[in-house]
Amino acid sequence: MNDRFALNRRTVLTLCGAAGASLLIDRAMATPLAQALGSAGTSAPACVLTPAQTEGPYFVDERLERADLRSDPATGRVAAGVPLQLTLQVSRLAGGGCHPLVGAQVDLWHCDADGVYSDANDPGFNTRGTRFLRGFQRSGADGRVRFLTIYPGWYDGRTVHIHFKIRPREGGEFTSQLYFDDALTDRVHALAPYARRGQRTMRNADDGIFRRGGERLLLDVRRTPDGFSAFYEVGLKAT
Repeated sequence: MNDRFALNRRTVLTLCGAAGASLLIDRAMATPLAQALGSAGTSAPACVLTPAQTEGPYFVDERLERADLRSDPATGRVAAGVPLQLTLQVSRLAGGGCHPLVGAQVDLWHCDADGVYSDANDPGFNTRGTRFLRGFQRSGADGRVRFLTIYPGWYDGRTVHIHFKIRPREGGEFTSQLYFDDALTDRVHALAPYARRGQRTMRNADDGIFRRGGERLLLDVRRTPDGFSAFYEVGLKAT
């Protein structure tokens, strides 16, 4: 495929089994959550080339346009977890400057608090037909997309992460992942519903995919009254 962007070679990920669990529901996330959580100010680089990373085995092109990813459209049930408001600034690096990439389709997907992905058939779970924690937005005139989701859980073989894919109007695509400060994840995962899974088995430095550019893909996370907000500036280089 002719791509308009310079992408790194994708790596092949072999996953260990993820623990099976049903989707848990919790519509009311109490404001006092923020009192139990700290904040992390890990800065993401602004207007530089973003490292590409593997798509992984759980991407499904749902064509589900929405800002709030927490619910399953079929049932209306909402995935339990600490709310996370995520903003991505998508820009094209060209002509010595950074320019908003307008009208691009930006897909986001990640696991729930139990390490389970929707619409997937895995040795540890079968969630085919569900679409929680998935969706896309189109970037506005400022190049931004905004999602409401939850802080991800963990599963064997990977550190905590969020997947994203960008498909510009002109064609081509760019795929990568976003990460969290380990100390912040420790605090979040000590809370319900995450805590019932016990201690996670992998941290950032031990994750082979994170080691391929993950330090440049750390989210800038801030505390909010209900949970967290996070920001990342994606820089794509036109070819």
